[in-house]
Amino acid sequence: MSALPTTVPSAAAFKVPGFWRRALHHRSFTIGAVLTLALLLAAGISLVWTPWSPYEMDMAHKLMKPDGSHWLGTDTYGRDVASLLLVGARASILVGVIAVGIGLTVGTALGLLAAARRGWVEEAIMRFADFSMAFPAILSAIMLTAVFGAGIVNAIIAIGIYNIPTFARITRASANAIWSREYIAAARACGKGPFAITMQHVLPNISAVLIVQITIRFAIAILAEAALSYLGLGTQPPQPSWGRMLAEAQTMMFQAPLLAVFPGLAIALAVLGLNLLGDGLRDLLDPRLARAR
Repeated sequence: MSALPTTVPSAAAFKVPGFWRRALHHRSFTIGAVLTLALLLAAGISLVWTPWSPYEMDMAHKLMKPDGSHWLGTDTYGRDVASLLLVGARASILVGVIAVGIGLTVGTALGLLAAARRGWVEEAIMRFADFSMAFPAILSAIMLTAVFGAGIVNAIIAIGIYNIPTFARITRASANAIWSREYIAAARACGKGPFAITMQHVLPNISAVLIVQITIRFAIAILAEAALSYLGLGTQPPQPSWGRMLAEAQTMMFQAPLLAVFPGLAIALAVLGLNLLGDGLRDLLDPRLARAR
């Protein structure tokens, strides 16, 4: 059996003793991991505690500036902004996990099938991927909204469908590189079928590529959810959402500009963290870059 392909990083790289040592000294990975953990921590804390109820309105204390009682002030309905941000992180993570999960599951399966069968099967799947990429998440959400109405479920479905062709194309390209290796020919000579080879040899060797792509698509899903909620097509009241916080703050830009700054900063930091984490993982898992370091 020959060595792993140099162009496709393997998940076994996570088990190499030097991986975590290099990861701690990799600036992009470290910053991205800290920001991503902060996002997860904020969502986790909101499940058990928030400074104030994010659903109760207090018009007598609306548009308060940050103080010891309301750390980030209150919005136009008197709701605590810090509590809204914490609970809004849950919506972003929920949409990201499910939407990326849909794209990962369906797209990876299609990409593996295309690489294993080749011929007209591969051509049909790739043309389907090209066709699907013509419908971005926002356009898909608008079409779903016109038929089924606005809501977070339709937003998740739209973003998930948008992720499928990306995962399919990346999986197919990475899997084709594995199928050309000598140990695949040896596995065929031993009598293994395409399904067994795919599950035992191809999928494990492209898993690191998929992990990197998951972080990148997760960041895009957060942006898409915020955009859809801003347009009124995503998370619906009274559930807090960073995108809807921006939509509600746009009419108060001169009276209370911080209402737009805080959710905008939360979205920017979450997306930045996931992108940096993905870049760091790509550098750490690529054997060529790892040797260069």
